[in-house]
Amino acid sequence: MFHIDRSEPDALAAFLGAIAVAAGAAIVAATKPGLHVSTKDDGSPCTAADEAAEAAIVAALRQGAPDCAIVSEESAEAGAPLTTSFFVVDPLDGTRDFIAGETDFSVNIAAVRNGRPIAGAVFMPRLGQLYVGGTRAYVVAVAAGGSLPDKALWQPITTRGAPAEGLVALASRRHGDAESEALLARLPVRVVERRASALKFCLVASGQADIYPRFGPTKEWDTAAGEAILAAAGGRMVAPDGSPFTYGHAERAFLNGAFIAFGDPALAPDVLQPTAR
Repeated sequence: MFHIDRSEPDALAAFLGAIAVAAGAAIVAATKPGLHVSTKDDGSPCTAADEAAEAAIVAALRQGAPDCAIVSEESAEAGAPLTTSFFVVDPLDGTRDFIAGETDFSVNIAAVRNGRPIAGAVFMPRLGQLYVGGTRAYVVAVAAGGSLPDKALWQPITTRGAPAEGLVALASRRHGDAESEALLARLPVRVVERRASALKFCLVASGQADIYPRFGPTKEWDTAAGEAILAAAGGRMVAPDGSPFTYGHAERAFLNGAFIAFGDPALAPDVLQPTAR
């Protein structure tokens, strides 16, 4: 197991953050003109950068926590044995945006204990931004492959109260769904921004947006790190009926159900289904 108590989630988040930043360097090193793109069985793309980042992350996690299971997008298998503590990894979340030269792709790493994320890191290699969350959430300016600065230079982040002038909502740039659009249509939304990857969780966590619903399919590695950061910043991510998310569901190939992530807990009566109120 990773030998960090629940009383030390910030140290665990920093550990994950350093690994994510190093993986960002592997992505940069693998980026080149004419990058070969393969297609996985589910139709999603995979590149040498995805594979290089996964190899770097898995090696670092096994060195730091050799007895802890790892659930990673490029190697997860349904039915894989899991213990009460494990890591969840998306080595390159937003591969389509990465291929297109956009900035909204990320490296996501989370630590899960007893089905819940207790620490997470999301690194944006092209933006030079690392978000981490344990008991508190921070954003850190650091280049891919760089060393984390002294913690005094980490900027604490928190969610914001729902603004009176209307909500800033986030939606997937490439994976929209009718139910998410319907939810946003009945809320006092001022603007909908379409972004990619786990950055959406971080924008809510840092008070730059207010709500991110997703009723379409996602996997656990898409959400675990972002949820850890959002929770550390004071926000919530729940199923539409208000129930908490749990992780480690190998029996369903780590597929998530619908979720709503929001910054201001006071929004709960408005965003949850009537049966949850």
